[in-house]
Amino acid sequence: MRTFEELHTIEAVDSFISSNPLSFIYISHTDCSVCHALLPQVKKLMENFPEIQLAHINSAKVEEIAERFIVFSVPALLLFIDGKEYLREARIVHMSQFEEKLQKIYEGYTN
Repeated sequence: MRTFEELHTIEAVDSFISSNPLSFIYISHTDCSVCHALLPQVKKLMENFPEIQLAHINSAKVEEIAERFIVFSVPALLLFIDGKEYLREARIVHMSQFEEKLQKIYEGYTN
């Protein structure tokens, strides 16, 4: 299963996005049971997309992340291509729909 790079500052998030053409950020919160339940599913799914770089950030520890990306609920799943947000899912994530959207974007970028 793929691992997520843990980010602890807003600067680290910005650097991660700018240095990886395909970057994915999973935003969670310490007390969010949905966040903890969904993360293993997302990790498994991301095995199908090896060129996407993965990161995780805890909004309880880096509170400004919610303001920076206008996140109202967690978990929030954000995909960036060349620094621009291309896909966003939050709170209730239907994994099959998320996978379809991700697949289309990924194929369009990598082919």
